[in-house]
Amino acid sequence: MSIATEKSPVSAGKIVDMLLGAAVMGTVGTLLGLLMGGLALPVAIGVGVLLGTVVGIFGGRRFLISILVGTLLGGALAWLLAGPDKISIGAGAGAAMGGFLGVQFSALLDLLAERKRASVPGEPKPSAPNGRDPG
Repeated sequence: MSIATEKSPVSAGKIVDMLLGAAVMGTVGTLLGLLMGGLALPVAIGVGVLLGTVVGIFGGRRFLISILVGTLLGGALAWLLAGPDKISIGAGAGAAMGGFLGVQFSALLDLLAERKRASVPGEPKPSAPNGRDPG
C-alpha cells in the first residue's frame, strides 16, 4: 500500500509571479502614496500589494515586468531631466506608461501567436460567419 502524495494547487512559478506582483505593484503603490502624502501611503501600499498578488495569481508576468521597466526608466528620466526631487513622479508616470504599453504588447504577441497557430498546415482554417474565406 503506497501513500499518494498530494500536489499543491499552487506551483513554484505561481508563487514567484505572486511575489513579483506584490513587489512591483507595492513599489508603485508606495510611490503614489508618497505623492499623495498623509494616510494615503499605507492604503496605497496595501492596495498595490493586493493588486500585484492578484495579477501574479492570474499569470501576468509580462505585464508586471513592463511596469517594472517603466518604473525604472521613468524614474531615471525624471532624475536626468528634473533632478532627484522628481524621481517618484517620473517613476509613477513611467509605471503607468509601462503598464499600458505592456498590455498592448501582450495583446500583440497573443495575436501573432494565434496567427501563427492558424497558419499551421493540416489544421482547419477558421471560416467567416458567411462561409467565405476570411483571408
